[in-house]
Amino acid sequence: MMLSVGVSELRAHLTHFLQKAKEGEVIVVTSRGVEIARLVPPHFAMAAAREKLEQLRQTAVVGDVLSPIGDDWEAEG
Repeated sequence: MMLSVGVSELRAHLTHFLQKAKEGEVIVVTSRGVEIARLVPPHFAMAAAREKLEQLRQTAVVGDVLSPIGDDWEAEG
């Protein structure tokens, strides 16, 4: 679940919103209706990264990125 809160309300009730994040809530912080930040539980970022990697794994093709390609080239200095 995701909650949205303005900066002034967040300031006034910071402990409450930190507890909500600790319990698993994602808190969207807004300023004049525009999202400026998110408070997320510690495990959220890792889970989101794993999900994104799994999505990329479905379409990504990884070749040999270490071996020379055989083409000669000169670096500009």
